[in-house]
This record gives sequence, C-alpha cells and structure tokens, in this order.
Amino acid sequence: MSRPELSAAEHVPIRSVPEVIAALERFDVDLAVVPIENSIEGSVNVTLDTLGFGAEELMIQGEIVLGIQLHLAVQRGTQLSEIKTVVSHPHANAQCREWLAAKLPGVEIVAANSTAEAAQAMARSRTKTNRATITNALAAQLYGLEIIASDIEDHPENQTRFVILGRGVPARTGHDKTSIVVFQSADRPGSLLGILQEFAARAVNLTKLESRPTKRGLGHYCFFIDAEGHLGDELVADVLRNLAAKHTVRFLGSYPVATSPGAEARRKAAGKAWKSAGIWLDQLRAQVRPE
Repeated sequence: MSRPELSAAEHVPIRSVPEVIAALERFDVDLAVVPIENSIEGSVNVTLDTLGFGAEELMIQGEIVLGIQLHLAVQRGTQLSEIKTVVSHPHANAQCREWLAAKLPGVEIVAANSTAEAAQAMARSRTKTNRATITNALAAQLYGLEIIASDIEDHPENQTRFVILGRGVPARTGHDKTSIVVFQSADRPGSLLGILQEFAARAVNLTKLESRPTKRGLGHYCFFIDAEGHLGDELVADVLRNLAAKHTVRFLGSYPVATSPGAEARRKAAGKAWKSAGIWLDQLRAQVRPE
C-alpha cells in the first residue's frame, strides 16, 4: 500500500466493488478502496455507477495510482500448450487482450470477482486443471501458483487509479481534485458545451470527462467530471453553484491528489483575477441610484 496511514490499518478483503461499498455504507469498515480507472481499459464502470447512482452519503477521500504488472499463473507443472481456459477479473483480461490473442488464440475467457480470487480458486482445486489465471505476483506467491508468463499486459505503462471512499470532505491542501456527476435538465443542442463553459470561464481545468447512461432509456446520459481544485476554492465553488442552478449535480468529493505546481499556480492566478473582477463589479453596483 502506497499510503502509510492506510498500511497501518486493519485490511478486510471483500469480493466485489458493490460489496465493498455496501460494507462501508453499513459501517462495517471505516474506509474503502476501489478501482475507478485503468490506463489501458479505461473506467471501471461498476465503480462509477455505484458512486453515481447510489451510496449518496459516501465521498471520495483521496486516490492511489499504482503501476500494474500482470502475469499468467498456473498450477505447478502446467504447460502453456495445455491451457484451454483463462480466469481473471474482466479488467485484467481486457488489459491482456492482445497477448491472449497472440499466445492463446481461441482460449475460453472466464470472469472472476478479482485477480486474487481467481488465483485462490485455482490453488484450491484438488485436481490438475488446464486453466490459467491472470493475476499479480503476490497472489501467485501466496497461493503457490507458478508464473509461466510475466508482464503480459498489452502496454508497459499500465496503471490503475483507485479511490478511497469514506464520509465527509477532506480539508483543502492546494493540490486537490473535485469529482461530480452532472445530469442534464434537458437534452438539447449545446447542453454539454454549456456545462464545459462553466469550467472554462473560470480557468478550472478538467482532468476527466466521461458520459454514462442514466439507466432511463437509450439516449439519456449523465457526465462524470473530474476537475482540478477543491470545493473550498472560490472558483470551483462558483462552478458548482452555477451548474446546480441549471442541472442536477451529484457531488462525489473534493480530495487531495498529486498535481503539478503549475496547476496550482493557474488556479491562484485565476482566483486573483476573479476576486478583482468581483471588486470591480461591486464598485459599479455601488453607483446604482436608488429608485
């Protein structure tokens, strides 16, 4: 674990993302760590949907970005030529799609709740199997599996972003990110442009924009947005205020993230300009004669 404060905590393994979030909602755990985005396969939709359409009292407390190395593991003595089925988490299978097509064409792909669960299930099998699992090195070691192919992900710069879920909003650090979901009040030409202009007009940089179905029928979408800055920043608060006045907005959290110093400098400069403009406007309003 790359976060020291989390490394010292008691760790509770739970099978799937919805079950992890449900345990947090029940107060069975204090914090939850779930994957939200991979550099190869993209967003983890089950995490987005669980956060966007449920778990209203939970908010993102921070994020962890980890490099991911995936390996093909088997029961000891199994050869690559014997493998007929590969079992792993769907995201892990997808991150190795090209390798599987080249090395194991036609192999059956089976989904598991996690790479660790797939490794554990294989280790518990009492008979030799022609199955393999895509997993990490630690899981293979813990469950006594043999790695017969290493680093099989399709792209070397493979990273997964995890979010830490909890309750409340962490204090502003100056290197923060704000995540929201915007549900359009009406589907009309220029609606998305209007949403984006709220950020552009205040020099608030977006780090992610993704549409997801609202579950209300074909053609109905909402927008998951990550932006630089914190709820405590005047510019970010102004964006949220304007968006909430026109659309339904789901606030997912403002939380610390490793950002470049340049991003903070841009926000400070924009905030100073915004304050100056506000003073100028107040001075003009002060000159308005009473009726």
